[in-house]
Amino acid sequence: MNNVLTDEQSKDALKRGFSRRNFGRIAAMMGAGAAALPFYNEPAMAQLSRVDAPPDAVMINSNENPLGPCTEARNAVHEIVAQGGRYLFGEADKVRKTLSEQEGLKGNYVRIYPGSSAPLHQSVIAFTSPEKPLIMGDPGYEAGAGAAAFIGSKVIRVPLTSDYRHDVKAMAAASPNAGLIYICNPNNPTGTLTPKSELEWIVANKPKGAIVLLDEAYTHISEAPFMSDLVAKDKDVVILRTFSKIYGMAGLRAGAALGRPDLLDKLDGYSKLSMLPITGMVAAQASLLSKNLVPERRKMIGAVREDCLNFLEKNRFKYVPSVSNCFMVDVKRPGQEIVSAMMKEKVVIGRVWKAWPTYVRVTVGLPDEMKKFQAAFLKVMA
Repeated sequence: MNNVLTDEQSKDALKRGFSRRNFGRIAAMMGAGAAALPFYNEPAMAQLSRVDAPPDAVMINSNENPLGPCTEARNAVHEIVAQGGRYLFGEADKVRKTLSEQEGLKGNYVRIYPGSSAPLHQSVIAFTSPEKPLIMGDPGYEAGAGAAAFIGSKVIRVPLTSDYRHDVKAMAAASPNAGLIYICNPNNPTGTLTPKSELEWIVANKPKGAIVLLDEAYTHISEAPFMSDLVAKDKDVVILRTFSKIYGMAGLRAGAALGRPDLLDKLDGYSKLSMLPITGMVAAQASLLSKNLVPERRKMIGAVREDCLNFLEKNRFKYVPSVSNCFMVDVKRPGQEIVSAMMKEKVVIGRVWKAWPTYVRVTVGLPDEMKKFQAAFLKVMA
């Protein structure tokens, strides 16, 4: 792991508008190691959903996948445990090779990480500064904003459109000096899609020098196309992938960043991991090679989600149409009141976003878990 900033990074930080004082802070935090950063440890944002709940509570608050790793991944983990005393660097190389081949990318356009939060945070550190803000949707996934606040970068939150898409034209116009434009698609927490054509538009029309960070954590769950073709065309784009969602590996830790090598090098300059957990790597490799895993799980998650949305429709609750593994419901009162009331019913739902104070986020769980959610929600909302 890199613990100090290079001369090139120092010049880059000063060029981006960091004061020597702020720059010193960045150097100090990198010297302490990434694990010491207050926003870094994975899952950083899941900590916002961390609660002390009874062991028999329904946990549908952190966008986890209760299906867990597939059979092939579980078998691979069991088989590799006996070699846990070895530094098996090659296991991560296998994942990188397989993913790059599946995405039609050169091998050096893919980097493997323990989840996708590390490259998200490192993108903010690498491309934003006090003079180069982070642009993001509102409501949106907050992890990048936490990293920006820590290093003194401004965050500009752009409201979603009336039909819950990222407002790409407003995001492109938000600042002529934008450093990083972050789009999670489908969006977290709304579970809604921004069309491929609009993503292509913002990449073509963003401010000069800005990088577009596309978070595809939930894309597998939807019918949306991946955007790796933009990386293949050498655009100013970095794409994040994770094995935490459809692959059910939130606790095993595996993820990736796709982008031009020069962009990925800038990310790695701010905490480069030299060893990745071999259990996560073999599970990731097995998941990528499982031919029917993604379509089967997409169908399963979609069926449970649609059943829940139909329940909300039938009972005349206002909700946001979702294509992901989470959805938002307008409870018509301070959302935290409902979160607390549901907790008393042993059903733990997600947190509340400042931009939408009367909405709560609900993760799609197993069928029996969602039936318990429905019963508790009717009782609490009565």
